[in-house]
Amino acid sequence: MIVVFALNGATLGTWSPRAPALSDQVGIGPGSFGLALLGATVGMLLSALAAGRIVERFGARPVVVVSGLALFGCLPLVGAAPSLGWLAAALFGLGVASGVLDVAMNVAGVAVERAERTPVMPLFHAWFSFGALAGAAGAALAAHLGMSPVPHFLLAAVAGVIVLTAVARALPGVTPRAEHASHHAAGTALFRRPVLWLLAAVALCSAIAEGASSDWSALLLVTEQGASEGAAALAYAGFSVAMAVARLSGSWLQKRFGPGRVLVVGSVCASAGLLAAALVGVPAVSYAGFMLAGAGLAACFPVALGLAGEAGKRSDDSGGEREVSFVTAISYTGFLAGPPAIGGIAELTSLSVSFVVVGLVAAAIAPAALAAGRHVARDRERRTSHLVR
Repeated sequence: MIVVFALNGATLGTWSPRAPALSDQVGIGPGSFGLALLGATVGMLLSALAAGRIVERFGARPVVVVSGLALFGCLPLVGAAPSLGWLAAALFGLGVASGVLDVAMNVAGVAVERAERTPVMPLFHAWFSFGALAGAAGAALAAHLGMSPVPHFLLAAVAGVIVLTAVARALPGVTPRAEHASHHAAGTALFRRPVLWLLAAVALCSAIAEGASSDWSALLLVTEQGASEGAAALAYAGFSVAMAVARLSGSWLQKRFGPGRVLVVGSVCASAGLLAAALVGVPAVSYAGFMLAGAGLAACFPVALGLAGEAGKRSDDSGGEREVSFVTAISYTGFLAGPPAIGGIAELTSLSVSFVVVGLVAAAIAPAALAAGRHVARDRERRTSHLVR
C-alpha cells in the first residue's frame, strides 16, 4: 500500500508544478487556467461520492488498479492539451480517476489497520507526501532540461504503470459484498450520522488550512512581509517537508496517545503556527509557523479517514467503504471552495487577516475531533455489547 500512496502523490507532484508550461502551451492566462483546474477538483469531488459504492461492489484491489491505470492514462492527455477545452476535459478525467483511487486506497489502508491491529494510515499518507515531493523534484528537473509536458508526463505515466502492475497482486483484496450483505450500509443514511459530519469537519478544516498554505503562503510573505519570491517559496516547502516527516511518526503517536489527542494537539499546533505567520509579520517567524502548521495538520486527514472506517465497521471486520467515501468527498470541498474564499477575504481586508481566519479554522478541528471520538467510542461499545449478547 505504501507504493500506491506514493504513486498517487507522485502523479500530483508531476503535473502540478508544470502549470506554467501547460498555461504557455495552451496560450491562456491565470484566470482561464484556474477554470481548467476547477475541472480536476470537480472530477475528484463527484467521483469520490460514488467511489464508496464502487469499492463495496468490486473490492478495493481491482478498483485501485483500474483507477490507478486510468490516472496514468490521463496524465499524457493533460500534457498534450492544445486548447483550454482539451485541458479542462483532461484534468476532469484526471480528477475522476484520482478521486476513485483516493477512496479505494484509503479503504484498503483501513483494511490493513484492521488486519494489523495498529494505526498505519498516517504512515501511508507520509508516503503520499514523499511521493508528491519526488514528483515535484522530477518536474523541476524536466523543466530545467527544457522537456515539454508531453514527454515528461508520458515518461512518468509509463513508470507509474510498470510499478503499479508489479505491486498489484500484493494489494489488500477487501472482498466485495453482494447487495444483501451491504444492507446495513444502504439502510443507514450517511447524512443522518453525526459522527461522519464531525469527521468530515475535521477533514474539511484540514483541507482548507492545507490549501491556504499551498496557494497563499508565498504571496503572504512577498506582499506583506517583504520577502523575495524565491525566499517566499520556501514557506510551502517547509510546510510540506514538516507534514511528510510528522506523518512518519503519526502511527506511533496515535498508538501511544490515541487518535483524539493526536488530532487536538495537531489542531492547536496548526492554529498557533498559522496565527503566528499572520500576526507577527516577520518572514523568519512565518517559516517556522508554516512548518509548525504542516506538522500539526499531518495526522488530521489520515486519522479522520481511519476513524470513518472504524465508524462503518461491522461485526465481521468489513465495512467502512461508504463512510470513507463520504468524509473524503466533503474534504474535497475544502480544496474547491477554500482558496477562492481566502482570496475574497484578502480582497476585502488583507492576506494577514485571511490567515487569521485560516488559523481559527484549524483550531475548529479540536472540538470536532473530541466530539467525533466520543461517537466512535460509543459505537464501539454498542457493537461489543451486541457481540457479548
